[in-house]
Amino acid sequence: MPDTPSDAAPSISGRTNVLTIIGHPVSQVRAPTTVNAELARSRVDAVLIPVDLEPSSVPSFIDTLRGWQNSPGCIVTVPHKTEVAGLIDELTDRAKLLGAVNMVRRTPSGKLIGDMIDGLGFVAALKRNGFEPKAKRAVVFGGGAVGRAMLLSLTEAGISVISFHEPDERRRAALRNLAQLAGVADRFSTDALQQLESADLAVNASPVGMNGDGAMAFDPARLPVHALVADVVTHPAETPLLAAARAAGLRTQNGVAMADAQVTMQLRFFGFGGEAAR
Repeated sequence: MPDTPSDAAPSISGRTNVLTIIGHPVSQVRAPTTVNAELARSRVDAVLIPVDLEPSSVPSFIDTLRGWQNSPGCIVTVPHKTEVAGLIDELTDRAKLLGAVNMVRRTPSGKLIGDMIDGLGFVAALKRNGFEPKAKRAVVFGGGAVGRAMLLSLTEAGISVISFHEPDERRRAALRNLAQLAGVADRFSTDALQQLESADLAVNASPVGMNGDGAMAFDPARLPVHALVADVVTHPAETPLLAAARAAGLRTQNGVAMADAQVTMQLRFFGFGGEAAR
């Protein structure tokens, strides 16, 4: 039976709050689908729209956000997570440690507060998928903002060994520094390629596989049969890596699962689901 007007989700009006998700590109992002569906289900008068911003335009967008009276803030995706962290007024302890944000909340006075929950969403998705990180061994390919978030959250969840593969020396240095600051240097290394055969969890935390070119961050055939292969790429949901892992008989987790696990956290942070997350 169709909804009556009184049961329908609020339509966009001059009173509607406008959230944005900024990135470059944004055609692959999952949040507009999931967040808008939850806003409609909860009958919240707000909408999330994608904004494709070239890096040079990010500072001016952040300045605009400060005065955007009907916006509670923005979600931040690649490649802007690190840059935005340096442009806003306050970071949670977690975001400060990571040097990156994936959410920015605007207060009524225009103050901008950032947090980074990619790692929390990833661990939540793992547990929904029946994978318990405690005492397991992980390899992670990619040491950008998402990789750093995984280092922090997976070690907090009890992972026993976490090894990274990151070609860029500056990113490797940032990973080493984070491991020292978080007190987990004894569980951290940068030799993931040499650790594949003993890994319980193998993760692509890079954009590899997003462009439909058939590339894979690593060869899942080298993993033990019990391993879980996870990818952070949301489009396509079935990346070449995950397809190869399935063909090898391995369990998989796609990037959609990580994105979806963050929805409740995102709405709470922006004030749509109780107290803002801190």
